[in-house]
Amino acid sequence: MTEGERATDLGGGAAAKIDEFGRSYGTGSRKTAVAKVWLKVGSGVITVNGVGCAQYFKRESLCRRVNAPFGVASSVGCYDVKAVVFGGGISGQAGALAHGISKALKCMNPALHPVLRQSGFLTRDSRVVERKKYGQHKARKKCQFSKR
Repeated sequence: MTEGERATDLGGGAAAKIDEFGRSYGTGSRKTAVAKVWLKVGSGVITVNGVGCAQYFKRESLCRRVNAPFGVASSVGCYDVKAVVFGGGISGQAGALAHGISKALKCMNPALHPVLRQSGFLTRDSRVVERKKYGQHKARKKCQFSKR
């Protein structure tokens, strides 16, 4: 454990990793988006790049995706989230933020690990855009065949 972090024993064998400000940290990624997430006990405010979740993502489906780990962990409105998200598009950023929140929740309360793992929030979605091949129009689209 680095300097400035303390381990809080929760009785389950694992210890929570919390810094001197009472925060836990998690990094999430999806496609080419990366999210750095700090989680703190609070009232449920989610701040993404300095603005609220609803203003940043605009679509309600993306806000639901970001809040999904809290629903699974039965801790909706219990933690404040401060996140810095960069890279990729808006959908990838929402997925990266959900992944980072899940990892930070696991650091805050290691007893949530089986629940989050079972729901698939701790697994990094490895699907990325396939590269374009030379001699083809796109990754899989071939050039039009001419018989003569």
